[in-house]
Amino acid sequence: MEITPLLWALTLVSIMALLAVDFFGHVRKAHEPTLRESAAWSGFYVGIALLFGLLFVILGDSGQAVEYYAGYLTEKALSVDNLFVFLVIISSFNVPRKYQQKVLLFGIVFALIARTVLIFLGAGLITVFSDIFYVFGIILLLTAANMLRNEVKHEKRSDNDDNIVMRTARRWLKTSDDYDGDKLTTVINGRRMLTPMLLVMVVIGGTDVLFALDSIPAIYGLTSEPYIVFTATAFSLLGLRQLYFLLDGLLDRLAYLSYGLIAILGFIGVKLILHALHDNNLPFINSGESVHVIEIPTGISLVVIAGILVVTVTASLISARKIRVRELEHQTS
Repeated sequence: MEITPLLWALTLVSIMALLAVDFFGHVRKAHEPTLRESAAWSGFYVGIALLFGLLFVILGDSGQAVEYYAGYLTEKALSVDNLFVFLVIISSFNVPRKYQQKVLLFGIVFALIARTVLIFLGAGLITVFSDIFYVFGIILLLTAANMLRNEVKHEKRSDNDDNIVMRTARRWLKTSDDYDGDKLTTVINGRRMLTPMLLVMVVIGGTDVLFALDSIPAIYGLTSEPYIVFTATAFSLLGLRQLYFLLDGLLDRLAYLSYGLIAILGFIGVKLILHALHDNNLPFINSGESVHVIEIPTGISLVVIAGILVVTVTASLISARKIRVRELEHQTS
């Protein structure tokens, strides 16, 4: 499928329109979304993402469709993992539940902007320096190794009551102790002050940048087409706000999701290294010549990623159910 400037323009306008609908239709008026509302809109955004992939098939490029779906699944899984961090940040700032939607939507918009910048930066690096895939692969392998180390040591993300950003802001900035609705600033005793709402958005935004450093190399391991990278990333972020409220209370039950992400990032990291070896230009590796290695087709990557997610999510839910049954039996005994 030919990626034209018109296609880019139509895609960008469509995504901005979806974000506008999200803001004016749901977030502008502060409220706590119901489970039914969250489920309906989560299904809506997932449905749009899946239907969008069919566009590549309709226009005659099933290969790009496979790349898109593999990228979307990977980015969606990483986005769900990011929700754990959002949950910790929002909890540590004690954001009132009805204002959490605004914080999450800001995080999604900021993440989209940050990742778009890195997408085009990555595309430029690939064009100028094809061996950048070595760097991408190493980043993913190191990320997977660090995640595995944390899991083995049981270093889980926890609430931080003594939040360093909050302490620094209160020391150096005029910051109020309490929220004033969903306002970013407030007036106390005639003085204009920042509210915790602004601070939590700053923390969410900074966290999004760190997330992008992992997610962009991951999806470039599945496709080198910037348009597919962008759309898969954008659609994985759209609906993340609704998914947060839908999975709230269930996130802790996905105990093995981190292991699934470790496997996915490790798998894509290896795939990137193999691809880099196949297209090698580095003089200190095989005298700058291509190395004959097995390359993993994107179709197989899609199957592997989907399989890992199904296994880890299913195992997590089964484990959570067994724990709950044991707890009920203990309470009744």
